[in-house]
Amino acid sequence: MGHLIGIDLGTTCSAAARINDRGVPEIIPNREGETSTPSVVLFRAGTTLVGTTAARSAATEPLDVARYAKRGMGESAWRFETTRGESFRPEEVSAIILKRLKEDAERHLGGPVTDAVITVPAHFDDGARRATNDAGAIAGLTVRRVLNEPTAAALAYGVDGTVLVCDLGGGTVDVTALRIHDGDFETLATSGDRNLGGLDWDDELMALLNRRFGEAGGPNLFDDERTEADLRDRAEAAKWELTRVPGTRVVLTADGVTRAVDLTRAEFEDSTSRLLDRVGELAESVVGDAGLRWPDVDRLLLAGGSTRMPMVRELVERLSGKEVEPFGDPEEVVALGAAVQAHLVDHGPFGRGITVRDVTSQGLGALVRSETSQRVENVVVIPPNARIPARLTTRFRTVADETEIRVRVTQGCGDYVKVLGEQVLPIPPHPAGAFVDVTFAYDLDQAVSVGGRAGPVDAANMDDRERDRATAEIRALEVG
Repeated sequence: MGHLIGIDLGTTCSAAARINDRGVPEIIPNREGETSTPSVVLFRAGTTLVGTTAARSAATEPLDVARYAKRGMGESAWRFETTRGESFRPEEVSAIILKRLKEDAERHLGGPVTDAVITVPAHFDDGARRATNDAGAIAGLTVRRVLNEPTAAALAYGVDGTVLVCDLGGGTVDVTALRIHDGDFETLATSGDRNLGGLDWDDELMALLNRRFGEAGGPNLFDDERTEADLRDRAEAAKWELTRVPGTRVVLTADGVTRAVDLTRAEFEDSTSRLLDRVGELAESVVGDAGLRWPDVDRLLLAGGSTRMPMVRELVERLSGKEVEPFGDPEEVVALGAAVQAHLVDHGPFGRGITVRDVTSQGLGALVRSETSQRVENVVVIPPNARIPARLTTRFRTVADETEIRVRVTQGCGDYVKVLGEQVLPIPPHPAGAFVDVTFAYDLDQAVSVGGRAGPVDAANMDDRERDRATAEIRALEVG
């Protein structure tokens, strides 16, 4: 039997953890002795480097360094192209990172690592979750669970009460409300943005530094891949410096021009205020979706390295009127929670019993043609924040004589709706107006499945009372 570990597969950094012999979750150090591994891959001829060494090469070999693959998970168009013409999908880049974590864990534990619980942003859709599973399989891991990152953070904190988790990592943000009592972790509501994270704060800071450099007589640092990569490294360093002190100085060089740019925390916060506002909007909406008011929230939990920025802590404390719950390193908390879930998967509860009841972050439904307007509309069958696993059946009606129906499955609500794909469901020959029951389901990992069953009667053979009752329950299914 191999080891089962928890893995936080992050946009900018990743980490692995396990439950030690004392029953305590702990981070597994990598081969350099670091508690996290940069999610960076350098593709050189004949070799592939991962982690800190690859990150250090970003300024000198920027076109062969793959970063931020997590933002492309589940996106069919995302590819990383090397200078030698090699092409890698996001799950393939992620698999290289996972394999490195696996190998480092095996060195530390002295035996094979075969299984893992891997965390993902709560708002990841079906495609991104399946891509994460695929990445694990490519890396030689059996993925036992795909766990929401805020839920993992709550498991690591181990507190009771009504809690709000703000998880702001390098590339994504999640906000989740949970009710925790005596080991029962019940998620009430969750929301997030897969394109909002520390990377976006870096981008804003890069633009600010470049503008200041230009005002001081320097060239545009975005005109060359190497100067841009160097600018990113310096912006990241400045951002972390500003988490500790109110001001810093950044030295920039290009085309023989060297300038020192002074920057204050207040200037940085002002230039990124719109990003922070988006985090605040998510927090406000999740509290409302959970049926809570801010006074109902007992504890504030932070996760993700980007929550080290003082502005994030100040935001959630200002909104809630409460202080953030203390913890060690917010960059480690998700991996530690994944280790707790891994232990539950492998051994069941330890100490007091722990149960995790999560929800889906995405509505699940189908595109249908309205009987009244004849326009194609999205019909949500399983709403967001429904308890998982979830399984609901809805009744549609065909618009033509059919031997099969084509269900265009969607995720999302309102302005954001993504077509996951088309599910073809064979049925016995049925005339137009026949009823078809279609079942939509989420499993514990929020993987999607769809199935259907044709009804025994069509609308033409129904009496008026049956027809009136059925019309209130069905919509015509778009076919073909």
